[in-house]
Amino acid sequence: MDIDIPIGPWIAAVVDYLQEHAAGAFDGISYFIGALVEGIEDALIWVPPWIIALALVGIATWRVGWRFGLFALASMILLFGMDLWRETMQTFALIASSTVVSLAIGIPLGIWASRSDKVETAVRPILDLMQTLPPFVYLIPAAMFFGIGKVPGALATIIFSMPPAVRLTNLGIRQVPKEIVEAGLAFGCTDRQLLLRVQVPNAMPSIMAGVNQTIMLALSMVVIASMIGAGGLGNTVLTGIQRLDVGLGFEGGLGVVILAVLLDRVMQSFGRNRGETVNPLGRLRALISRPDTDGERTASGRVARSAGD
Repeated sequence: MDIDIPIGPWIAAVVDYLQEHAAGAFDGISYFIGALVEGIEDALIWVPPWIIALALVGIATWRVGWRFGLFALASMILLFGMDLWRETMQTFALIASSTVVSLAIGIPLGIWASRSDKVETAVRPILDLMQTLPPFVYLIPAAMFFGIGKVPGALATIIFSMPPAVRLTNLGIRQVPKEIVEAGLAFGCTDRQLLLRVQVPNAMPSIMAGVNQTIMLALSMVVIASMIGAGGLGNTVLTGIQRLDVGLGFEGGLGVVILAVLLDRVMQSFGRNRGETVNPLGRLRALISRPDTDGERTASGRVARSAGD
């Protein structure tokens, strides 16, 4: 059978049409993404490196523990020693900006999908396509529409890393027990109150898992995005490959690994210990107040949580 389905020419025609008639929209997107990435990068590079390093060590110690804090300290010293601090901040800026945009689109879309079966049915095949396409494929339209540089790298990263935020937000809200939802309705919650005060808090572990996966996918894309000029640690790895310099490539890869471990463990702690975090004043009151019975302490905790909500 001689069947000719010209998918390639059709896609090329669509791309040509968009380049001719939607140039203004692409310019606006490019300006916004470029300003976001450059703003975060300039801020990170402007701040003295030792301040950022101490802040990262402090956050790692606070959220995970003193052993992980020592690991973070050793990691900062290693990054300084390899002279990769600037590249690390460039990569972090790319990840931060891509994650912010991915979550700003993905979480509301996941909430919408959780409240409408029709939306979920329409979104699911798009997410399947986004997750199954090879990452290199995203570079082609990004480079064609936005040229070479950080903007197409960030856009390719956004598209690649968004699906987990949508899927896990949708899944988390749909898996909230019906008894909790019915209790909220029985207390007279409106749809907005039910979503913000009942469903989203109970779905937060799943939502935070989606945030963590979005960050990890964005980080896995930085080396590939360096092929179209995204820069950062990915450019160090790419330079090592081009020069067949094993040492340089290993240093860049080690920087990516350090950043991945730090971000992964810290974000996991926010999802796992969300309900256990106590503010300093609350901790101080708990230390100086008279001990109470277990039952009264549990009841007071419930009252405090209800008042906070």
